[in-house]
This record gives sequence, structure tokens and C-alpha cells, in this order.
Amino acid sequence: MAAAALEFTDIRQVFAAPGGGGLTVLDGVSLSVKRGEFVAVVGPSGCGKTTLLQMAAGLLAPTGGTVTQDGRAVAGVNTRVGFVPQQAQLFPWKTLLQNVEFPLSLRGVEPAERRRRAEAAIAAVDLTGFESHYPHQLSGGMQKRASIARTMVYSPDVILMDEPFGALDAQTKMIMQNDLQGLTARSGAAVLFVTHDIAEAIILADQVVVLSRRPTTRLAVVPVGLARPRNVFEPHATPGFAETYERVWRALASEIQAGRAA
Repeated sequence: MAAAALEFTDIRQVFAAPGGGGLTVLDGVSLSVKRGEFVAVVGPSGCGKTTLLQMAAGLLAPTGGTVTQDGRAVAGVNTRVGFVPQQAQLFPWKTLLQNVEFPLSLRGVEPAERRRRAEAAIAAVDLTGFESHYPHQLSGGMQKRASIARTMVYSPDVILMDEPFGALDAQTKMIMQNDLQGLTARSGAAVLFVTHDIAEAIILADQVVVLSRRPTTRLAVVPVGLARPRNVFEPHATPGFAETYERVWRALASEIQAGRAA
């Protein structure tokens, strides 16, 4: 059997706590993402969703357990993944074209090829005509599109996304969700997507992983059997959406309620 594109096995993470001792955030979490699969992760605030992404990117080593990509352990900064953070984090002194070209320049791609690929990535996120604009001249949604283009331009096999649409207005968010469906389908990349929005998780993902409160364990893996392409503008009208939403919410509700009571 081929190795998963990305796999977390029995992950534990303990952070130093003020005054001594340790704070256990992740306590035996396992999950995997196959090639071409879109997996969304939901869970209460502070349960370690972003921590998992940091481990996959090689920015944090787990206290226990292993993280592998294509069967190889992630050790040190992982240049084989693409990372789309919550904020666009574009270089303010570079134009849109220069920002999107930047990962290719780090990889030694020749200038002419670099420009060709950057222009294609910009076109894919519908920003053609804005190549010479600086980040402050772009709207929040356009900056997010630019961030996605900068990630997609070097065709990573695995894409990590940390609540990328959380700060956007509702209309822009739906448009970006719709665009992301097409972009990831065409790329064939494995996607690990962190979100607090259950509806977003269901409308985008092939499966939804539900995490508990700290110390965090995996509560459920809910397969999403909705036909693609999916209607992000009217998700509740999609056959099977309500039933899937209920399964995810049923797994998550007790954790949220317990957190409020604590």
C-alpha cells in the first residue's frame, strides 16, 4: 500500500507551562491525508489544530509520535509543503508578481520560466491585470488570492491551510471557497485545512476530522459523500449536507458545551 501523502501517528505535544510543569495540548492524535484528498480539521479553540500544521511544515517537532510525508519523517523545515496562513503575509515592498515569483526564485528557477509560471498562477486566481500592484493596493480578498497563488505556483504535493478565509466578509469567503474547489482539484495536491466553520469544512472536504478539547484526542472522522463540484453559495440545499453537518456537530457539541462550563 502506498504511503499517505501526509500522516500523523500518535502525536503528543507538551508545552512548558508558566511556573513549571507542562501543558499537554495533543495527546495521541493520529490522522492521514491521501494524495489528492482534502481533509478539514475542526475542534474547539486551543485544541492544537494549528500546532499540527506547524508540525507538518517542520516548524515544530512533536514531543511524541511521528509526522511523515510520503513515508519519510518530517525533520526540520519542510520545503515540500505549501502553507497558506491566516494572514496573507505578502512582502509589502514587492509587487504581486514579485511576491508570487518569490518561492520560485528560492528554488533557482530561471527568470523567464519564473515569470511564466507566476503569471499562470495569478491568472488561476483571477488577478490578471494586478501584477504591478503592491499589497496595500489590493483588497483583503485579493491579498488572500495572492497568498494562494504564491503557494500553488511551485506545485507542492501537500498544501496546509490555516483558517485562510476566517477574516473575509461572507460574500468574499464564499467566492474564495468556490475558487479553492477548482484550484485544488486541478492541482491534485493533498490538502489539510483547519477551520472553525463546520459548513466550510463540509462543503470543501472529502473528510472532516473532529478534535476534542485539551488534552486533545481525535473524536471522529466524518466522510463527506457530497457530489462535486459543490454549491458553496447554497450548501444547505445540497442533498446530504444536513445529515453530514449533524454528524460533525454531534461529535463537536459536547466538547464546546463542556468548555463553556469549565
